[in-house]
Amino acid sequence: MKSIIPALFIVGALLVVIGAAVYITGWPLAPYLYTIGAGMTALAQINTPLEITSPTLKRLRRQQIFGALFLVLTALLMFFTHGNEWIVALTIAAVLELYTAFRIPQETEKMKKKG
Repeated sequence: MKSIIPALFIVGALLVVIGAAVYITGWPLAPYLYTIGAGMTALAQINTPLEITSPTLKRLRRQQIFGALFLVLTALLMFFTHGNEWIVALTIAAVLELYTAFRIPQETEKMKKKG
């Protein structure tokens, strides 16, 4: 199970990037690629086991899950809006994901040093 989650995340992230990049060209299957990738990424992040002991790690974990949910919301906006509203949701998701990608390992390392 531990090897499935990282593989799911990597494939999902690649599909998200490809789907978002190709959506701009107007290819009709791009939202489907993005949706599959966003779902895979969200599943991988929600099912990632973490030994949460500090309130800071709990907050960061919630932010990471909100970022994954914003990825899924972006997929919905790609289907149901005809403008560029999906870019706002994708930007929020990217900021949350990027922030937690750096802060969770940093906080985990700090907790290990603390004892």
